[in-house]
Amino acid sequence: MKLKLTIQPDIAALMQVEINAGEKAVSAAMREAGTSLKTAWRGQITGAGLGMRLGNSIRLATYPKASASLNAAALVWSNAPVIVGAHDAGPLIRSKDGFWLAIPTAAAGKSTRGGRITPGEWERRTGLRLRFVYRRRGPNLLVAEGRLNAKGRAVASRSKTGRGVATVPIFLLVPQVKLQKRLDLARDAESAVDGVPGLIVVKWRG
Repeated sequence: MKLKLTIQPDIAALMQVEINAGEKAVSAAMREAGTSLKTAWRGQITGAGLGMRLGNSIRLATYPKASASLNAAALVWSNAPVIVGAHDAGPLIRSKDGFWLAIPTAAAGKSTRGGRITPGEWERRTGLRLRFVYRRRGPNLLVAEGRLNAKGRAVASRSKTGRGVATVPIFLLVPQVKLQKRLDLARDAESAVDGVPGLIVVKWRG
């Protein structure tokens, strides 16, 4: 007597269907979690008043790029990690040479290269000399003898009589600055990670 056992439906085929569904669910969940984290980080940055440009430095990539996988992953990062990291950590900033940090006032204007102007660049640009002023209370100063133009920037005076010339504070000098912590990126990252299992279940059932 010859017996033949046939199982319907095909278990192997059913398992493959579930594996395929799982791969799609995990990939979709990681993509949604990554997108949510990117949006949350961008929202934190712009909400802290750091600007859209810095907010748009937050990027997202999912892996693998061209197929679904049970090992799918999402990577969220910033193209400006030093700036974003500084606002996230709130570090103590000291001068590189161990002396003073020169913080430009509104009268100093901006650097032609972008960002904050340095005392050396300011002197070269204006032709004026900076003078150190010690103060017992508050930050010390770098000042210059000049006048303020219509934009509130210190410039050399053209008056031969000295009319309108004043001592203008150009830089505040401090030994160190504690940068305010304005971001909490770990909070949003932890929230995104905690939500992944639930997302996978929803995507798998759907």
